[in-house]
Amino acid sequence: MTVRIDPPALPDWQRAFKTVESEARRAGVRALVVGGYVRDRLLGLDRDRAIREVDILVEGKGATALAAAVGRALSTASPPVLFERFGTAHLDVDRTHALEFVSSRAETYDPTSRKPEVRPGTLREDVLRRDFTINTLLMDWDGSILDLTGRGLQDLEARRITTPLDPKATFDEDPLRMLRAVRFATTLDFMLDPNVEAAIRQHASRLQPPVVSMERIRDEFSKLLLANRVEPGLLLLDATGLLVRILPQLEAGKGMQQGGYHSHDVFGHSLLAAALTPHDLITRLAGLLHDVGKPAVHELRDGKPTFIGHQDVGATMAGSALHRLRYSGEVIQSVAKLIRLHMRPIQYTPEGWEDKAVRRLVRDAGDQLERLLILARADMRASHYPDVKKIDDLEARIERLDAAAIAAIQSPLTGDELMARTGRPAGPWIKRVKSALEEAIIDGTLTADGDAAWRYLDTHPELLRD
Repeated sequence: MTVRIDPPALPDWQRAFKTVESEARRAGVRALVVGGYVRDRLLGLDRDRAIREVDILVEGKGATALAAAVGRALSTASPPVLFERFGTAHLDVDRTHALEFVSSRAETYDPTSRKPEVRPGTLREDVLRRDFTINTLLMDWDGSILDLTGRGLQDLEARRITTPLDPKATFDEDPLRMLRAVRFATTLDFMLDPNVEAAIRQHASRLQPPVVSMERIRDEFSKLLLANRVEPGLLLLDATGLLVRILPQLEAGKGMQQGGYHSHDVFGHSLLAAALTPHDLITRLAGLLHDVGKPAVHELRDGKPTFIGHQDVGATMAGSALHRLRYSGEVIQSVAKLIRLHMRPIQYTPEGWEDKAVRRLVRDAGDQLERLLILARADMRASHYPDVKKIDDLEARIERLDAAAIAAIQSPLTGDELMARTGRPAGPWIKRVKSALEEAIIDGTLTADGDAAWRYLDTHPELLRD
C-alpha cells in the first residue's frame, strides 16, 4: 500500500511547492521533498510547530539551476545562494521560509576532516549517505512517499533512531551525527537503536575540534536543551559519553552529595533544575550550570557539606565553558549573571529583608530579573525546598516597589560633571563615586537629583579620596 501525505503542501508552502514542481518539469529534472518536512508531516508534528525550512533533492546535477529558476519565478524570493562545488543552494522563499536544494550525491570523508569528497550519485546512494533512516523518506508532489532504504517508515512507526548504513561508518563520516542522534531521540521521544548507542559510545571521543567545530556542537546542543524532555536527553548524552565532551565541568558533580533538602547529587540536581525551567536557552543553560562551582569550594564542616561562594566560582566557570562552546557574549554574560545571583532570591525572607535589600536585588539583576526568579523557583523545586512560595511573595513585593523605576536607577552625576567640579582626571574613582551615589538612592538616603548628590558628597568627603 502506498503511503501518502495529504495534502502534500501545508498552506504556507503551497505556492513554493507548486513553483518547484513546475520549474522541475520545465527543466526536465526530478525533484522530491526529503528529510525533516516529510518526517514531521508523517509524525503529525506540523500541528504543533511551523515548518520553516524544506529540503529539495534533485536527481542528477540540476539543484543549483533549479534553485535559480525557482527564485526567478517567486516574486517574494531573494536571489539564491549557490554552492556549485557541492551542488547545493539556499533560497529564501520569503522572510520566514527557506528551501534547501541539493543534487543527489555520494560522499566520502577523510577521517581527520569534515570536508567531503563529493561525486554525483543516484537517489538511493544519496539517501544512504544521510544520517538516519527517518530522514531518508522522499515525498513526490502528489504526496506519495518513497522509502528507498526499505526501513524509514518502519523505524518511524517503531519510534527508533537508526542509520541507513552501519552506524560506525555513518558516525565516522560525520561525528556530529552522534549528537544529532541523541537530539532527535530527545525531541521526538524516540529510542536509540542498540547498535547506534553502542557506536556512539565507541566513537564519542571524536566529538571535538578539529573534526567537528564547536559552533556545530553548540547549535545541536542548544536544540537538545530546548526539548520538552530535556532531563532524559541530558542523561542519554551522559550515558553515551557525549556530555563530558560538551560540558566536562559537570563531571565533578557526580556523586557529590549536598545534604539539607537536596535528594540528588550536584549533577542530578543540575539536570533536574534545567528541566524545571521554561523553553528559554539562557535560563536552561543557567539551570544546568548554576551549581557547577560547588565541587571547587566543597568543604565538610561538622560533618556537613558546605559550598560557600560557589555562585561566584560557578559564574566564572560557566563563562569559560560557554566561551569554549562559542556562545555569544550576550548569552555568556546573562548566564554568568544569573548564576552569580541565583542564591539571593532563595535567601529572601519577608521579615529579614528591608525594602532597600529588595531594591538592590532588582538593580543588580537588571534585565535578568524575570529569569532570575524563574531560576530560583527551579532550583528550589529541584531540591524539594519547602517554601517555594516565598519567591511569589518576593515577586509581589518587587512589583509594589516599582521594579522598572528601580532598574533605571543611576548616578545623578556624570563622570564629566565629577571631573569638572573636582578638577581631577578620569580614573577608577569615578565609578566608585557613582556606585556610592546609586547605593545611597537605593538605601533611601539620597534623592535622584544633582544638587542633592553634591550635598551628599559634601557630607561624605571620604568618597572623593583615593
